[in-house]
Amino acid sequence: MDIRRVLVLMMLLIELICVVKGNVLFKVQHKYGGLGQGRVALTSLWSHDSLRHFRMLAAVDFQLGGNGRPTGTALYYTKLAIGTPLNYYHVHVDTGSDVLWVNCKDCNRCPENRYLKIPLKKYNVMASSTGKEVTCEQEFCSAASAAIHVPNSNCRGGRTCNYSVSYGDGSTIEGYFVRDYIRLDQVSGNLQTTTMDGSIVFGCSVRGLGSPSTAVDGIIGFGQGNISILSQLASLGKTKKVFSHCLDGSNGGGMFAIGELVQPKVNSTPLVPNAAHYNVIMKAVEVGGQFLDLPTYLFDTRSRGRTIIDSGTTLAYLPAKVYEPLIEKMMAWQPCLKTHIVENHYKCFFYCGNVDDGFPVVTFHFEDSLSLSVYPHDYLFKTRNKEYCIGWQNSGLLLKDFKRTTLLGDIALKDKLVLYDLENQRMGWTQYNCSSSIKVKDEESGNIYAVSAHDLSSTASSLWGDTISTFIFLIAILLNMIE
Repeated sequence: MDIRRVLVLMMLLIELICVVKGNVLFKVQHKYGGLGQGRVALTSLWSHDSLRHFRMLAAVDFQLGGNGRPTGTALYYTKLAIGTPLNYYHVHVDTGSDVLWVNCKDCNRCPENRYLKIPLKKYNVMASSTGKEVTCEQEFCSAASAAIHVPNSNCRGGRTCNYSVSYGDGSTIEGYFVRDYIRLDQVSGNLQTTTMDGSIVFGCSVRGLGSPSTAVDGIIGFGQGNISILSQLASLGKTKKVFSHCLDGSNGGGMFAIGELVQPKVNSTPLVPNAAHYNVIMKAVEVGGQFLDLPTYLFDTRSRGRTIIDSGTTLAYLPAKVYEPLIEKMMAWQPCLKTHIVENHYKCFFYCGNVDDGFPVVTFHFEDSLSLSVYPHDYLFKTRNKEYCIGWQNSGLLLKDFKRTTLLGDIALKDKLVLYDLENQRMGWTQYNCSSSIKVKDEESGNIYAVSAHDLSSTASSLWGDTISTFIFLIAILLNMIE
């Protein structure tokens, strides 16, 4: 290889995304790790989900939200190193939204943090020697206009590519797009990593939105939109549009991987074509071995029946026609229990026994004979001594357009390896020990690497307490080497 070809290769690596063979590692933590269990977390969970669903179902394709579980150690976020010099930002990890964005220096109405004790930071493009604003004539701005609302009337050459999104609750988030370097941990072998820098376009928020008690610096979205970090990498031919995650419900932490999953094998079901979110076709619901007698229109996409799989949602939301008979059959296992309402939303009760012995398994059945079983210790969560609340919620209480929607969040997904295969338009899952390991394939070399969950609580305890858990975020980077 002559010196000119070497220089070409080096320029491509620097300008595009420092693409190398191997994998990339993010270390991700529970957002509510330091809160413990209690009523404060209940309020935060509901406000997080209700705001999120307004966003998900608004007439825009820029969905925002987080990822969590109703156990007091909820909502996942990762720490990203951005800019030159590097600064660190904490962002939600969310499979239900498309855009990576952080709050900016000139942000107005950005939420303040009350409980999480995370040092919030605002990005300043002028303070980064590698940061550049995305302008209207650039290709990314045109792509963004197809995914979210970008005011085009004043968007002319040389001007900043702005965005403004309105949600169903009347709230908006505004900002502009920038390009800067992000430092990632590249997996170079079994349990081995090296650092790499990548140039990525992300949103710079100047008008914030969110609950002050659940604030972090932004969101990293892994939806199907053409401006997500996943799509950016795939459009460069550097990754496959395939990823998976495994949320450990017993120990906390888990794994989140982009790339071909080699082991374990996962059965799958088709994704609904042209859907904004990860929609699948549900066929039936089973409670304790008995199938619910449900109207078929609830599962017919032509009549707006839909089932969304979303790790960015904390609880699980069911249409009233599913929710009511499910709760009835579930509580029939303990006919003497009396329920009460907590925080105006949660149906709760006092119980002294083992919930897995006293309540039924709920199983959802999908097309191509794929099933998803949710155990009592998943859908029942303790808020204080002997008090349990039910994670199933009536979806019709959130939004009018949500009445026929089943949305399965973390209470249904934890302790399962969930696969999102956009290449073949399928997704699937399998019960799995998320504290163990998975194997992914490096396409360029053909090597298969074992990756296990990481625990960063020892290094993060000074900020968030010893109860914070982590999971790793793995990206399989593909490189077509220049000969």
